[in-house]
Amino acid sequence: MEKIKSEWFDWVKALLIAFGLFFIIRTFLFAPIVVDGPSMMPTLHNGDQMIVNKFIYRMQEPDRFDIVVFHASDRKDFIKRVVGLPGEHVAVEDDVLYIDGEKVEEPFLQERKEKKPSYQPLTGDFQLEHLPGGYETIPDNHVLVLGDNRINSTDSRILGLVSMDQIVGKTSLIYWPLDRIQTIHD
Repeated sequence: MEKIKSEWFDWVKALLIAFGLFFIIRTFLFAPIVVDGPSMMPTLHNGDQMIVNKFIYRMQEPDRFDIVVFHASDRKDFIKRVVGLPGEHVAVEDDVLYIDGEKVEEPFLQERKEKKPSYQPLTGDFQLEHLPGGYETIPDNHVLVLGDNRINSTDSRILGLVSMDQIVGKTSLIYWPLDRIQTIHD
């Protein structure tokens, strides 16, 4: 009888440790997210399931073109691409991205630019100071984010800049559906 109690105790202990590890990993390290909508097409598709690295920005700052998950509201997380970093001025004119007045290539948009009609803008012209907040440069601890599907994306052009406190983490690994398994590179 004592052996059965000991075995049960060992099983319960193992399960508690497993649930504890799962909770720690899910809360502080990695979490799954599902892409909802077309705003990151063609890079990400509606329904793509991805892993969010929640701890990377505790060790480093975001890089330009990182794909991040952030809290857009209390109930909704968005997935967008970091385009502008602290201290920078961002503008788009004739579908060309300018950072501090210098042209910056966006290779992930090339396919979309080639397929769009010549009369239809991909992004639409804007300057940082005309976005919500009216900043001349991006303040510390903030980034400017845009969706890859610029004509169908709720991003910094509407929401304003995203604070680092809102960012959940970086995502670059699609694990589902099976035919879309890949790591996204800038």
